[in-house]
Amino acid sequence: MLFSINETMGQYSELFMLLAAGTYTVAFIAFAWDLAKSSKMLRAVDLKAAELAGQLPAAEAARVPVGVGARSGGDIDRADSDVSGPAGRAERPTSAVSGRGAAAGAGQTADGSMRYGGERRAPARVAVALTILGAAIHAAGVVTRALGAGRVPWGNMYEFLTTGAFVAVAVFLLVLIRRDLRFLGTFVIGLAIIMLVAASIAFWTPVGHLVPALQSYWLLIHVSIAVMSSALFTLTFAMSALQLVQSHRQKTIAAGGADKLGFMRLVPNALSLENLSYRINAIAFVGWTFTLMFGAIWAEKAWGRFWGWDTKEVWTFVIWVVYAGYLHARATRGWTGTRAAWLSIVGYLCVVFNFTIVNQFFNGLHSYSGLPTGG
Repeated sequence: MLFSINETMGQYSELFMLLAAGTYTVAFIAFAWDLAKSSKMLRAVDLKAAELAGQLPAAEAARVPVGVGARSGGDIDRADSDVSGPAGRAERPTSAVSGRGAAAGAGQTADGSMRYGGERRAPARVAVALTILGAAIHAAGVVTRALGAGRVPWGNMYEFLTTGAFVAVAVFLLVLIRRDLRFLGTFVIGLAIIMLVAASIAFWTPVGHLVPALQSYWLLIHVSIAVMSSALFTLTFAMSALQLVQSHRQKTIAAGGADKLGFMRLVPNALSLENLSYRINAIAFVGWTFTLMFGAIWAEKAWGRFWGWDTKEVWTFVIWVVYAGYLHARATRGWTGTRAAWLSIVGYLCVVFNFTIVNQFFNGLHSYSGLPTGG
C-alpha cells in the first residue's frame, strides 16, 4: 500500500515536471520575443532620431546626449560601475531629448542601475508571469517527489537536476523583485529547460530509498547549500556570457562598426554586468566553501575520513580553487573585463563537469549520485 502511494506521488511529480518544462518553454519564447520586439522598436526610434537630428542646428545638436556608441574605448573602460545608481533605462524612447528632436546615440546601452524604468514591455511581463506559473508547477513537482520518496528530493542526479533547476528559477525571480534582470530570462529559463530535459532523458531515476551513506541529516545541509550555490553560479554564468557579447559589441561600435546586435541594447553595459556577476559569485563562493567543509565532515561520519581523494571530492575542490582564483585575480591583480568573464565561465563549466561527467563516468564513493538508488 505504501509503495503504491509512493509510486503514485512519483508519477504526479513527473507530470508536474513535464508541465513545468512546457510552461518554461512558452516563457522562453516570450522572453525571446521581448528581446526581438524591443530591438526592432529601438531601431525604429534610432532612425527617427537620426532624421530629426539632421534638422537640428549644430549648436543644439552638440548638446544632445551621446550613447555608448559615440564613446571612445577609454570611456568604455571608465564607464560607471555603480549597479545601484538612479533608476531608469537609457534606451527607451523617453531617453530622447524633448523639444524639436532627439538623437539618442546608436549603440547606446541600458544604464547600469538595473532598476525598473517606466516602460511597459508586455512580452516581458507575460514572460515573467509564465515563469512564476512554471515555478509554481515545478515546486509542486519537487514537493510530490519528496513526499513520494519520504525524504528531501536530492538523493540522485535526477533529483539534483530537477531541484537545481527550480532553485535557479526561484533565485532569478527573487532577484527580479529588486533588479530588472529580465534580459537574463531567455538564458536562465533556457538553462532550466535543458536541466529538466536532461534529468528526464539521461538521469531519470524511480522513487526509492537512499543508499546507507546518504541516510544522514548531512544530506539536507550539504546538498541544499550546493544546490543554492550552483543556482547562483548559473546566474553569473549567464551574466558573464552576456558580458563577453556586450564588450565585443561596445568595442565594435566605438571603432565605428555597425551595431548588429540590437537586442543587446536592453542589456546593461559590460562593466555593470561584470560588477554584479562578481558580487553574486562572491556570495556563491562562500556557499561553495561551506559545501566543501560540510562534505568533508559528512565523509568523516560516513567513511571515517575527512578527505580521500575521491574524484568527486577532487572536482569539488577544483571548483573552489577556480572561483577563489577568479575572486582573487579580479580583486587584487586587476583581472577585469573579458579575462574575468572567461574565468567565471570556466568555473561554471567545472560545475557542470562535476555534476555530469564525474557522476556518470568516474568510479568512486560518490558514483551512486548519478545512478538509480533502487527501492
